[in-house]
Amino acid sequence: MSESATLGGGCFWCLDAVYRRIHGVLSVESGYSGGQLHQPSYEQICTGKTGHAEVVRLSFDPAVISYREILEIFFLIHDPTTLNRQGNDLGTQYRSVIYSHSPEQHAIAESVKAAVAEHWDAPIVTELAMAPMFYPAEAYHQDYFTRHPQQGYCAFVVAPKVSKARQAFQKFWKEG
Repeated sequence: MSESATLGGGCFWCLDAVYRRIHGVLSVESGYSGGQLHQPSYEQICTGKTGHAEVVRLSFDPAVISYREILEIFFLIHDPTTLNRQGNDLGTQYRSVIYSHSPEQHAIAESVKAAVAEHWDAPIVTELAMAPMFYPAEAYHQDYFTRHPQQGYCAFVVAPKVSKARQAFQKFWKEG
């Protein structure tokens, strides 16, 4: 039986690229959550006025990888101490957020957030909330890194995060 996870950690291309390479993750879909607009477009999200975050929705097999481990990867591959920002990406759409799909997930998210806080020099600003409506992003955003590895953002921002995750979570890494 699979579970879902919805996570926002800056540009969804980064999270998408990492989680597609993790054993036990059955599917990854980039999209938008947490805003007021029904069926938002990428162009609307980019204004920063819709309230949505760029997120990925994962389906994973908890017999292979736990929700806690999903979150440990999440906290490794983005900076949870920068409010509404990841690197040069600035705006509420790039906020750090964990949208839980159950009270149990919410409790685990609180626990993991507290545990990783000791590894950062600044307070963690990751938002924790129950999962709101999810809107899939446009088709061209799905699996973007695999299809465009030489694109500038992919080469200089996404690829280092993929490499960092591969090194830190070798036991979960699937090559290819």
